[in-house]
Amino acid sequence: MEAGGQSEKTAKATRTAAELSSRLSRLMKRRALRARDVQLYRVCDELTGPLIYFMAVVGPWVFGTTQSWSIWLMNGAAYALGLLLAGKLAIRWLKGYHPPRWDQPIGREVNSLKSKVQSPESERRGQVGMSASGLTAILAWLTVAILGYCLVSVLNARATFHREELSFAYHHSFIRWLPHSFDSSRSWSAFWTYLGLAFSFWAVRDWLLGKSEVEERAERRKSQLGGDGSGFFLPARLRRLLWALAVNGGLLGLEGIAQRLEGSGKLLFLVKPRVNPAADTQFGPYAYRANASQYFNLLWPVCLAFWWTLNRSFGFKRKAYHLVLVCCGVMAACPIISTSRGGALVTVGIAVLAAFFLVASHFVLAAHRQQDRRTRITTLAALLLFFTGALALGFSLGWKTLKPRMSQISEGFDTREQMYDYARPMARDYPLFGTGPGTFEPVFQLYRKSTDTYWPAQLHNDWLETRVTFGWIGSGLIALAFIAVVLRWFARGGIHGGRRFIILIWLALAGCLVHARYDFPFQIHSIVFLFLVLCAILFSLTRRP
Repeated sequence: MEAGGQSEKTAKATRTAAELSSRLSRLMKRRALRARDVQLYRVCDELTGPLIYFMAVVGPWVFGTTQSWSIWLMNGAAYALGLLLAGKLAIRWLKGYHPPRWDQPIGREVNSLKSKVQSPESERRGQVGMSASGLTAILAWLTVAILGYCLVSVLNARATFHREELSFAYHHSFIRWLPHSFDSSRSWSAFWTYLGLAFSFWAVRDWLLGKSEVEERAERRKSQLGGDGSGFFLPARLRRLLWALAVNGGLLGLEGIAQRLEGSGKLLFLVKPRVNPAADTQFGPYAYRANASQYFNLLWPVCLAFWWTLNRSFGFKRKAYHLVLVCCGVMAACPIISTSRGGALVTVGIAVLAAFFLVASHFVLAAHRQQDRRTRITTLAALLLFFTGALALGFSLGWKTLKPRMSQISEGFDTREQMYDYARPMARDYPLFGTGPGTFEPVFQLYRKSTDTYWPAQLHNDWLETRVTFGWIGSGLIALAFIAVVLRWFARGGIHGGRRFIILIWLALAGCLVHARYDFPFQIHSIVFLFLVLCAILFSLTRRP
Protein backbone atom coordinates (compact mmCIF):
# COMPACT_ATOMS: atom_id res chain seq x y z
CA MET A 1 0.00 0.00 0.00
CA GLU A 2 2.89 2.35 0.82
CA ALA A 3 4.54 1.65 -2.55
CA GLY A 4 1.26 2.36 -4.35
CA GLY A 5 0.81 5.66 -2.47
CA GLN A 6 4.38 6.65 -3.20
CA SER A 7 4.01 5.97 -6.92
CA GLU A 8 0.76 7.96 -6.97
CA LYS A 9 2.53 10.96 -5.38
CA THR A 10 5.38 10.63 -7.87
CA ALA A 11 2.94 10.56 -10.79
CA LYS A 12 1.11 13.62 -9.45
CA ALA A 13 4.40 15.50 -9.05
CA THR A 14 5.38 14.53 -12.58
CA ARG A 15 2.06 15.77 -13.97
CA THR A 16 2.42 19.04 -12.02
CA ALA A 17 5.94 19.53 -13.31
CA ALA A 18 4.80 18.79 -16.87
CA GLU A 19 1.90 21.22 -16.52
CA LEU A 20 4.18 23.95 -15.19
CA SER A 21 6.63 23.28 -17.98
CA SER A 22 3.84 23.53 -20.53
CA ARG A 23 2.62 26.81 -19.10
CA LEU A 24 6.15 28.19 -19.04
CA SER A 25 6.64 27.10 -22.63
CA ARG A 26 3.42 28.84 -23.71
CA LEU A 27 4.46 31.97 -21.80
CA MET A 28 7.88 31.97 -23.48
CA LYS A 29 6.23 31.55 -26.87
CA ARG A 30 4.01 34.52 -26.18
CA ARG A 31 7.09 36.57 -25.21
CA ALA A 32 9.22 35.32 -28.09
CA LEU A 33 10.20 38.02 -30.58
CA ARG A 34 8.42 37.65 -33.90
CA ALA A 35 8.72 39.34 -37.25
CA ARG A 36 5.47 41.22 -36.76
CA ASP A 37 6.84 42.65 -33.49
CA VAL A 38 9.82 44.08 -35.35
CA GLN A 39 7.52 45.46 -38.05
CA LEU A 40 5.26 47.04 -35.42
CA TYR A 41 8.29 48.60 -33.74
CA ARG A 42 9.45 50.09 -37.04
CA VAL A 43 5.99 51.48 -37.74
CA CYS A 44 5.90 53.16 -34.32
CA ASP A 45 9.39 54.52 -34.85
CA GLU A 46 8.63 55.83 -38.33
CA LEU A 47 5.43 57.55 -37.16
CA THR A 48 7.26 59.24 -34.29
CA GLY A 49 9.48 61.35 -36.55
CA PRO A 50 6.69 63.12 -38.52
CA LEU A 51 4.82 63.87 -35.29
CA ILE A 52 7.93 65.48 -33.78
CA TYR A 53 8.47 67.54 -36.94
CA PHE A 54 4.81 68.58 -36.88
CA MET A 55 4.98 69.81 -33.28
CA ALA A 56 8.33 71.56 -33.78
CA VAL A 57 7.15 73.38 -36.90
CA VAL A 58 3.50 74.11 -36.11
CA GLY A 59 3.93 75.20 -32.45
CA PRO A 60 5.04 78.82 -33.04
CA TRP A 61 2.79 79.32 -36.09
CA VAL A 62 -0.48 78.67 -34.25
CA PHE A 63 -0.10 82.03 -32.50
CA GLY A 64 2.66 80.70 -30.27
CA THR A 65 0.36 77.96 -28.92
CA THR A 66 -1.25 80.39 -26.49
CA GLN A 67 -4.90 79.62 -27.21
CA SER A 68 -6.82 76.72 -25.68
CA TRP A 69 -7.47 75.05 -29.05
CA SER A 70 -3.81 75.20 -30.08
CA ILE A 71 -2.64 73.89 -26.71
CA TRP A 72 -4.96 70.91 -27.02
CA LEU A 73 -3.80 70.35 -30.60
CA MET A 74 -0.25 70.03 -29.31
CA ASN A 75 -1.40 67.94 -26.35
CA GLY A 76 -3.14 65.51 -28.70
CA ALA A 77 0.04 65.11 -30.76
CA ALA A 78 2.03 64.64 -27.54
CA TYR A 79 -0.32 61.90 -26.32
CA ALA A 80 0.12 60.16 -29.69
CA LEU A 81 3.89 60.35 -29.17
CA GLY A 82 3.41 58.82 -25.74
CA LEU A 83 1.42 55.89 -27.15
CA LEU A 84 4.04 55.26 -29.83
CA LEU A 85 6.79 55.40 -27.22
CA ALA A 86 4.89 52.96 -24.98
CA GLY A 87 4.57 50.55 -27.89
CA LYS A 88 8.29 50.70 -28.63
CA LEU A 89 9.28 50.24 -25.00
CA ALA A 90 6.90 47.30 -24.61
CA ILE A 91 8.47 45.51 -27.58
CA ARG A 92 11.98 46.22 -26.35
CA TRP A 93 11.37 45.18 -22.74
CA LEU A 94 8.81 42.39 -23.07
CA LYS A 95 10.01 40.87 -26.33
CA GLY A 96 13.72 41.44 -25.81
CA TYR A 97 14.15 43.35 -29.07
CA HIS A 98 17.43 45.28 -29.36
CA PRO A 99 17.24 47.73 -32.26
CA PRO A 100 20.41 49.57 -33.30
CA ARG A 101 20.75 52.60 -31.03
CA TRP A 102 23.41 55.13 -30.17
CA ASP A 103 23.18 54.34 -26.45
CA GLN A 104 23.75 50.61 -27.09
CA PRO A 105 26.93 50.45 -29.20
CA ILE A 106 27.64 47.46 -31.39
CA GLY A 107 30.77 45.45 -30.85
CA ARG A 108 30.62 45.68 -27.08
CA GLU A 109 33.53 43.30 -26.56
CA VAL A 110 35.77 45.28 -28.91
CA ASN A 111 34.85 48.57 -27.31
CA SER A 112 35.37 47.15 -23.83
CA LEU A 113 38.85 45.90 -24.78
CA LYS A 114 39.72 49.23 -26.39
CA SER A 115 38.59 51.18 -23.33
CA LYS A 116 40.74 49.00 -21.07
CA VAL A 117 43.78 49.52 -23.28
CA GLN A 118 43.34 53.23 -24.05
CA SER A 119 41.74 54.64 -20.88
CA PRO A 120 43.86 55.24 -17.80
CA GLU A 121 42.81 53.40 -14.69
CA SER A 122 42.16 56.67 -12.87
CA GLU A 123 39.84 57.85 -15.68
CA ARG A 124 37.87 54.60 -15.57
CA ARG A 125 37.50 54.91 -11.81
CA GLY A 126 36.27 58.51 -12.21
CA GLN A 127 33.49 57.44 -14.57
CA VAL A 128 32.01 54.92 -12.15
CA GLY A 129 30.16 57.60 -10.20
CA MET A 130 28.13 58.89 -13.15
CA SER A 131 26.55 56.56 -15.68
CA ALA A 132 24.10 57.30 -18.47
CA SER A 133 21.69 54.63 -17.28
CA GLY A 134 21.79 56.00 -13.74
CA LEU A 135 21.03 59.55 -14.86
CA THR A 136 18.27 58.26 -17.14
CA ALA A 137 16.68 56.39 -14.25
CA ILE A 138 16.98 59.47 -12.00
CA LEU A 139 15.37 61.72 -14.61
CA ALA A 140 12.60 59.19 -15.27
CA TRP A 141 11.74 59.02 -11.57
CA LEU A 142 11.88 62.82 -11.31
CA THR A 143 9.46 63.05 -14.25
CA VAL A 144 7.08 60.68 -12.49
CA ALA A 145 7.51 62.62 -9.23
CA ILE A 146 6.70 65.98 -10.87
CA LEU A 147 3.62 64.59 -12.62
CA GLY A 148 2.57 62.81 -9.43
CA TYR A 149 3.05 66.03 -7.48
CA CYS A 150 0.71 67.86 -9.91
CA LEU A 151 -1.83 65.03 -9.85
CA VAL A 152 -1.94 64.90 -6.05
CA SER A 153 -2.36 68.69 -5.98
CA VAL A 154 -5.43 68.57 -8.19
CA LEU A 155 -6.99 65.49 -6.58
CA ASN A 156 -6.41 67.04 -3.17
CA ALA A 157 -7.68 70.45 -4.27
CA ARG A 158 -8.35 72.95 -1.52
CA ALA A 159 -10.72 75.10 -3.61
CA THR A 160 -12.17 75.79 -7.06
CA PHE A 161 -12.18 79.31 -8.47
CA HIS A 162 -15.34 80.58 -10.22
CA ARG A 163 -14.24 83.37 -12.53
CA GLU A 164 -17.75 84.65 -13.25
CA GLU A 165 -18.31 85.34 -9.55
CA LEU A 166 -14.66 86.04 -8.69
CA SER A 167 -14.99 83.70 -5.73
CA PHE A 168 -13.56 80.45 -4.38
CA ALA A 169 -15.61 77.37 -3.49
CA TYR A 170 -13.57 75.77 -0.70
CA HIS A 171 -13.30 72.01 -0.17
CA HIS A 172 -13.09 70.95 3.44
CA SER A 173 -11.97 67.37 2.75
CA PHE A 174 -8.44 68.17 1.53
CA ILE A 175 -5.39 66.89 3.40
CA ARG A 176 -3.09 69.70 4.57
CA TRP A 177 0.16 67.73 4.63
CA LEU A 178 -0.19 66.74 0.97
CA PRO A 179 0.24 69.00 -2.09
CA HIS A 180 -2.99 70.87 -2.79
CA SER A 181 -4.35 73.41 -5.26
CA PHE A 182 -6.48 76.53 -4.84
CA ASP A 183 -8.12 76.05 -8.26
CA SER A 184 -8.80 72.49 -9.35
CA SER A 185 -9.88 73.45 -12.89
CA ARG A 186 -6.66 75.32 -13.71
CA SER A 187 -4.53 72.65 -12.08
CA TRP A 188 -6.23 69.97 -14.19
CA SER A 189 -5.38 71.94 -17.35
CA ALA A 190 -1.79 72.34 -16.17
CA PHE A 191 -1.50 68.62 -15.39
CA TRP A 192 -2.70 67.52 -18.84
CA THR A 193 -0.30 69.94 -20.50
CA TYR A 194 2.64 68.80 -18.35
CA LEU A 195 1.77 65.18 -19.12
CA GLY A 196 1.94 65.91 -22.84
CA LEU A 197 5.24 67.75 -22.45
CA ALA A 198 6.70 64.80 -20.52
CA PHE A 199 5.63 62.41 -23.30
CA SER A 200 7.19 64.77 -25.85
CA PHE A 201 10.54 64.95 -24.06
CA TRP A 202 10.96 61.21 -23.67
CA ALA A 203 9.65 60.45 -27.17
CA VAL A 204 12.10 62.91 -28.76
CA ARG A 205 14.99 61.56 -26.73
CA ASP A 206 14.17 57.93 -27.55
CA TRP A 207 13.69 58.71 -31.25
CA LEU A 208 16.99 60.61 -31.51
CA LEU A 209 18.91 57.66 -30.09
CA GLY A 210 17.59 55.34 -32.80
CA LYS A 211 20.17 54.37 -35.41
CA SER A 212 19.68 53.55 -39.08
CA GLU A 213 21.21 50.46 -40.69
CA VAL A 214 23.74 52.61 -42.55
CA GLU A 215 24.82 54.26 -39.30
CA GLU A 216 25.02 50.87 -37.59
CA ARG A 217 27.38 49.51 -40.25
CA ALA A 218 29.48 52.66 -40.14
CA GLU A 219 29.77 52.45 -36.37
CA ARG A 220 30.82 48.80 -36.55
CA ARG A 221 33.53 49.60 -39.09
CA LYS A 222 34.80 52.47 -36.98
CA SER A 223 35.03 50.20 -33.93
CA GLN A 224 36.85 47.50 -35.83
CA LEU A 225 39.28 49.92 -37.50
CA GLY A 226 40.06 51.76 -34.30
CA GLY A 227 38.46 55.16 -34.98
CA ASP A 228 38.73 57.63 -32.15
CA GLY A 229 35.41 59.32 -32.74
CA SER A 230 36.86 62.72 -33.68
CA GLY A 231 35.46 64.66 -36.58
CA PHE A 232 32.05 63.11 -36.00
CA PHE A 233 28.93 63.59 -38.09
CA LEU A 234 25.65 64.29 -36.35
CA PRO A 235 23.24 61.38 -36.81
CA ALA A 236 20.65 61.68 -39.56
CA ARG A 237 17.68 62.15 -37.24
CA LEU A 238 19.31 64.92 -35.26
CA ARG A 239 20.45 66.66 -38.45
CA ARG A 240 16.94 66.57 -39.93
CA LEU A 241 15.36 67.88 -36.74
CA LEU A 242 17.86 70.76 -36.56
CA TRP A 243 17.33 71.50 -40.26
CA ALA A 244 13.56 71.68 -39.67
CA LEU A 245 14.00 74.01 -36.68
CA ALA A 246 16.47 76.25 -38.51
CA VAL A 247 14.45 76.68 -41.70
CA ASN A 248 11.20 77.07 -39.79
CA GLY A 249 12.79 79.67 -37.52
CA GLY A 250 14.13 81.58 -40.51
CA LEU A 251 10.71 81.66 -42.17
CA LEU A 252 9.12 82.69 -38.88
CA GLY A 253 11.60 85.56 -38.61
CA LEU A 254 10.97 86.74 -42.16
CA GLU A 255 7.22 86.72 -41.54
CA GLY A 256 7.66 88.69 -38.33
CA ILE A 257 9.83 91.30 -40.07
CA ALA A 258 7.35 91.64 -42.93
CA GLN A 259 4.46 91.95 -40.49
CA ARG A 260 6.27 94.64 -38.50
CA LEU A 261 7.05 96.64 -41.66
CA GLU A 262 3.45 96.29 -42.84
CA GLY A 263 2.21 97.69 -39.52
CA SER A 264 -1.43 96.52 -39.48
CA GLY A 265 -1.19 94.88 -36.06
CA LYS A 266 -2.72 91.63 -37.33
CA LEU A 267 -1.01 88.42 -36.27
CA LEU A 268 0.07 86.52 -39.40
CA PHE A 269 -1.81 89.27 -41.32
CA LEU A 270 -5.03 87.54 -40.20
CA VAL A 271 -6.13 88.26 -36.64
CA LYS A 272 -6.01 91.41 -34.50
CA PRO A 273 -5.55 90.27 -30.89
CA ARG A 274 -7.57 91.69 -28.01
CA VAL A 275 -4.41 92.02 -25.90
CA ASN A 276 -1.57 94.09 -27.41
CA PRO A 277 -3.42 95.15 -30.57
CA ALA A 278 -0.74 97.69 -31.61
CA ALA A 279 1.76 96.52 -34.22
CA ASP A 280 4.83 97.48 -32.18
CA THR A 281 3.71 95.41 -29.16
CA GLN A 282 3.54 92.11 -31.09
CA PHE A 283 5.83 90.24 -33.45
CA GLY A 284 5.05 87.52 -35.96
CA PRO A 285 2.44 85.09 -34.63
CA TYR A 286 3.10 86.17 -31.01
CA ALA A 287 0.76 88.75 -29.52
CA TYR A 288 3.52 89.72 -27.05
CA ARG A 289 6.80 90.76 -28.63
CA ALA A 290 8.88 89.55 -25.69
CA ASN A 291 7.62 85.98 -26.18
CA ALA A 292 8.71 86.12 -29.82
CA SER A 293 12.18 87.33 -28.82
CA GLN A 294 12.42 84.56 -26.22
CA TYR A 295 11.63 81.93 -28.86
CA PHE A 296 14.26 83.28 -31.25
CA ASN A 297 16.92 83.65 -28.55
CA LEU A 298 16.32 80.04 -27.57
CA LEU A 299 16.70 78.83 -31.15
CA TRP A 300 19.36 80.83 -32.98
CA PRO A 301 22.38 79.82 -30.82
CA VAL A 302 21.47 76.16 -31.41
CA CYS A 303 21.25 76.75 -35.16
CA LEU A 304 24.65 78.47 -35.01
CA ALA A 305 26.04 75.40 -33.25
CA PHE A 306 24.49 73.23 -35.97
CA TRP A 307 26.13 75.30 -38.72
CA TRP A 308 29.49 75.12 -36.93
CA THR A 309 29.24 71.33 -36.73
CA LEU A 310 28.31 71.04 -40.41
CA ASN A 311 31.21 73.33 -41.28
CA ARG A 312 33.62 71.14 -39.34
CA SER A 313 32.22 68.05 -41.00
CA PHE A 314 32.14 69.26 -44.61
CA GLY A 315 34.35 72.36 -44.73
CA PHE A 316 33.33 74.64 -47.58
CA LYS A 317 32.89 71.84 -50.09
CA ARG A 318 29.10 71.92 -49.75
CA LYS A 319 27.33 75.27 -49.95
CA ALA A 320 23.75 74.23 -49.15
CA TYR A 321 24.31 74.08 -45.41
CA HIS A 322 25.15 77.82 -45.31
CA LEU A 323 21.39 78.34 -45.52
CA VAL A 324 21.41 77.44 -41.81
CA LEU A 325 23.68 80.43 -41.13
CA VAL A 326 21.40 82.74 -43.13
CA CYS A 327 18.35 81.56 -41.15
CA CYS A 328 20.35 81.96 -37.97
CA GLY A 329 21.21 85.56 -38.86
CA VAL A 330 17.55 86.41 -39.49
CA MET A 331 16.53 84.89 -36.15
CA ALA A 332 19.31 86.68 -34.23
CA ALA A 333 18.13 90.02 -35.64
CA CYS A 334 14.46 89.46 -34.75
CA PRO A 335 14.64 90.09 -30.96
CA ILE A 336 16.09 93.55 -31.70
CA ILE A 337 13.59 94.26 -34.49
CA SER A 338 10.77 93.23 -32.16
CA THR A 339 11.85 96.14 -29.87
CA SER A 340 11.76 93.87 -26.81
CA ARG A 341 14.22 95.38 -24.35
CA GLY A 342 14.97 92.10 -22.62
CA GLY A 343 15.17 90.28 -25.94
CA ALA A 344 17.68 92.79 -27.35
CA LEU A 345 19.88 92.65 -24.24
CA VAL A 346 19.90 88.85 -24.14
CA THR A 347 20.63 88.69 -27.88
CA VAL A 348 23.63 90.99 -27.58
CA GLY A 349 24.86 89.11 -24.51
CA ILE A 350 24.64 85.71 -26.19
CA ALA A 351 26.23 87.09 -29.36
CA VAL A 352 29.22 88.52 -27.47
CA LEU A 353 29.79 85.33 -25.49
CA ALA A 354 29.30 83.05 -28.51
CA ALA A 355 31.61 85.17 -30.71
CA PHE A 356 34.35 85.27 -28.08
CA PHE A 357 34.12 81.55 -27.40
CA LEU A 358 33.99 80.43 -31.04
CA VAL A 359 36.75 82.75 -32.27
CA ALA A 360 39.05 81.99 -29.34
CA SER A 361 38.55 78.22 -29.49
CA HIS A 362 38.82 78.26 -33.28
CA PHE A 363 42.43 79.40 -33.05
CA VAL A 364 43.49 77.91 -29.71
CA LEU A 365 42.29 74.42 -30.70
CA ALA A 366 43.23 74.71 -34.37
CA ALA A 367 46.49 72.83 -33.82
CA HIS A 368 44.50 69.69 -32.97
CA ARG A 369 42.68 69.69 -36.30
CA GLN A 370 43.84 68.74 -39.75
CA GLN A 371 42.66 71.99 -41.30
CA ASP A 372 44.62 74.41 -43.45
CA ARG A 373 45.06 78.10 -42.78
CA ARG A 374 42.77 79.16 -45.62
CA THR A 375 39.82 77.16 -44.26
CA ARG A 376 40.29 78.60 -40.79
CA ILE A 377 40.33 82.15 -42.11
CA THR A 378 37.24 81.49 -44.26
CA THR A 379 35.38 80.12 -41.24
CA LEU A 380 36.37 83.15 -39.19
CA ALA A 381 35.18 85.47 -41.96
CA ALA A 382 31.81 83.66 -42.11
CA LEU A 383 31.40 84.04 -38.33
CA LEU A 384 32.25 87.74 -38.36
CA LEU A 385 29.89 88.28 -41.30
CA PHE A 386 27.13 86.50 -39.40
CA PHE A 387 27.47 88.49 -36.18
CA THR A 388 27.91 91.87 -37.86
CA GLY A 389 25.13 91.17 -40.37
CA ALA A 390 22.63 90.01 -37.73
CA LEU A 391 23.28 92.98 -35.42
CA ALA A 392 23.28 95.44 -38.33
CA LEU A 393 19.95 94.10 -39.62
CA GLY A 394 18.43 94.17 -36.15
CA PHE A 395 19.52 97.69 -35.23
CA SER A 396 18.76 99.15 -38.66
CA LEU A 397 15.13 97.99 -38.48
CA GLY A 398 14.49 98.17 -34.75
CA TRP A 399 16.73 100.73 -33.06
CA LYS A 400 14.59 103.77 -33.88
CA THR A 401 11.72 102.36 -31.81
CA LEU A 402 13.90 100.48 -29.34
CA LYS A 403 16.08 103.45 -28.30
CA PRO A 404 13.39 105.41 -26.39
CA ARG A 405 12.22 102.20 -24.74
CA MET A 406 15.75 101.42 -23.56
CA SER A 407 15.95 104.86 -21.93
CA GLN A 408 12.88 103.90 -19.86
CA ILE A 409 14.11 100.44 -18.86
CA SER A 410 14.56 101.40 -15.19
CA GLU A 411 10.90 102.41 -14.99
CA GLY A 412 9.88 99.04 -16.39
CA PHE A 413 11.98 97.25 -13.78
CA ASP A 414 10.43 99.36 -11.00
CA THR A 415 6.91 98.48 -12.13
CA ARG A 416 7.69 94.79 -12.19
CA GLU A 417 9.48 94.87 -8.86
CA GLN A 418 6.33 96.37 -7.35
CA MET A 419 4.34 93.47 -8.77
CA TYR A 420 6.89 91.02 -7.35
CA ASP A 421 6.46 92.62 -3.93
CA TYR A 422 2.75 91.76 -4.04
CA ALA A 423 3.54 88.14 -4.98
CA ARG A 424 6.31 87.39 -2.47
CA PRO A 425 3.84 87.04 0.45
CA MET A 426 2.15 84.28 -1.57
CA ALA A 427 5.41 82.33 -1.56
CA ARG A 428 5.85 82.96 2.17
CA ASP A 429 2.31 81.88 3.03
CA TYR A 430 2.58 78.57 1.11
CA PRO A 431 6.29 77.72 1.19
CA LEU A 432 6.28 73.93 0.80
CA PHE A 433 3.53 73.03 -1.67
CA GLY A 434 2.65 76.42 -3.15
CA THR A 435 -0.82 77.36 -4.32
CA GLY A 436 -1.03 74.64 -6.99
CA PRO A 437 0.05 74.39 -10.66
CA GLY A 438 -1.51 77.08 -12.83
CA THR A 439 -3.17 78.94 -9.95
CA PHE A 440 -1.19 82.19 -9.85
CA GLU A 441 -3.82 84.40 -11.52
CA PRO A 442 -6.85 83.51 -9.34
CA VAL A 443 -4.87 83.56 -6.08
CA PHE A 444 -3.06 86.83 -6.84
CA GLN A 445 -6.32 88.79 -6.51
CA LEU A 446 -6.33 88.01 -2.78
CA TYR A 447 -3.00 89.84 -2.39
CA ARG A 448 -3.85 93.03 -4.25
CA LYS A 449 -3.93 96.17 -2.08
CA SER A 450 -7.03 97.45 -3.84
CA THR A 451 -9.24 96.74 -6.83
CA ASP A 452 -7.24 99.34 -8.76
CA THR A 453 -4.04 97.30 -8.41
CA TYR A 454 -2.97 95.66 -11.66
CA TRP A 455 -4.10 92.02 -11.83
CA PRO A 456 -1.71 90.15 -14.17
CA ALA A 457 -2.35 86.77 -15.72
CA GLN A 458 1.40 86.05 -15.39
CA LEU A 459 3.87 87.44 -12.89
CA HIS A 460 6.58 88.31 -15.47
CA ASN A 461 8.98 86.34 -13.27
CA ASP A 462 8.80 82.60 -13.89
CA TRP A 463 11.32 81.89 -11.13
CA LEU A 464 9.08 83.46 -8.49
CA GLU A 465 5.83 82.25 -10.07
CA THR A 466 7.10 78.67 -10.04
CA ARG A 467 7.95 79.00 -6.36
CA VAL A 468 4.52 80.47 -5.68
CA THR A 469 2.59 77.73 -7.48
CA PHE A 470 4.83 74.69 -6.90
CA GLY A 471 6.40 75.60 -3.56
CA TRP A 472 9.92 74.65 -2.59
CA ILE A 473 9.26 70.92 -3.00
CA GLY A 474 7.89 71.11 -6.53
CA SER A 475 10.46 73.71 -7.57
CA GLY A 476 13.20 71.51 -6.19
CA LEU A 477 12.02 68.55 -8.26
CA ILE A 478 12.05 70.68 -11.43
CA ALA A 479 15.53 72.03 -10.62
CA LEU A 480 16.90 68.52 -10.02
CA ALA A 481 15.48 67.35 -13.36
CA PHE A 482 17.23 70.22 -15.18
CA ILE A 483 20.52 69.49 -13.40
CA ALA A 484 20.28 65.84 -14.50
CA VAL A 485 19.86 66.98 -18.12
CA VAL A 486 22.93 69.24 -17.92
CA LEU A 487 25.08 66.53 -16.31
CA ARG A 488 24.17 63.92 -18.93
CA TRP A 489 26.91 65.09 -21.34
CA PHE A 490 29.61 64.10 -18.85
CA ALA A 491 28.48 60.45 -18.75
CA ARG A 492 29.45 57.81 -21.29
CA GLY A 493 27.09 56.45 -23.92
CA GLY A 494 24.97 58.15 -26.54
CA ILE A 495 25.60 60.50 -29.45
CA HIS A 496 28.97 62.20 -29.50
CA GLY A 497 28.58 65.96 -28.97
CA GLY A 498 31.48 68.37 -29.35
CA ARG A 499 32.31 71.02 -26.75
CA ARG A 500 31.31 73.99 -28.88
CA PHE A 501 28.04 72.38 -29.91
CA ILE A 502 27.14 71.72 -26.27
CA ILE A 503 28.23 75.11 -24.94
CA LEU A 504 26.14 76.98 -27.51
CA ILE A 505 23.09 74.92 -26.48
CA TRP A 506 23.88 75.75 -22.85
CA LEU A 507 24.04 79.43 -23.82
CA ALA A 508 20.61 79.20 -25.44
CA LEU A 509 19.09 77.57 -22.34
CA ALA A 510 20.83 80.06 -20.05
CA GLY A 511 19.43 82.94 -22.11
CA CYS A 512 15.92 81.54 -21.69
CA LEU A 513 16.47 81.27 -17.92
CA VAL A 514 17.57 84.93 -17.86
CA HIS A 515 14.39 85.84 -19.74
CA ALA A 516 12.42 83.86 -17.15
CA ARG A 517 13.72 86.09 -14.35
CA TYR A 518 11.95 89.13 -15.81
CA ASP A 519 9.23 87.61 -18.01
CA PHE A 520 7.16 84.48 -18.56
CA PRO A 521 8.63 82.27 -21.35
CA PHE A 522 7.72 79.10 -19.44
CA GLN A 523 4.03 80.01 -19.51
CA ILE A 524 4.04 79.80 -23.35
CA HIS A 525 3.62 76.28 -24.70
CA SER A 526 5.66 76.71 -27.90
CA ILE A 527 8.66 78.05 -25.94
CA VAL A 528 8.44 75.31 -23.30
CA PHE A 529 8.20 72.67 -26.03
CA LEU A 530 11.30 74.02 -27.80
CA PHE A 531 13.12 74.19 -24.45
CA LEU A 532 12.29 70.52 -23.79
CA VAL A 533 13.32 69.50 -27.33
CA LEU A 534 16.73 71.07 -26.69
CA CYS A 535 16.88 69.32 -23.31
CA ALA A 536 16.07 66.01 -25.06
CA ILE A 537 18.93 66.67 -27.50
CA LEU A 538 21.25 67.44 -24.57
CA PHE A 539 20.16 64.27 -22.80
CA SER A 540 21.13 62.25 -25.88
CA LEU A 541 24.66 63.69 -26.21
CA THR A 542 27.89 62.70 -24.52
CA ARG A 543 31.55 63.64 -24.45
CA ARG A 544 32.55 60.03 -24.98
CA PRO A 545 30.27 57.76 -27.06
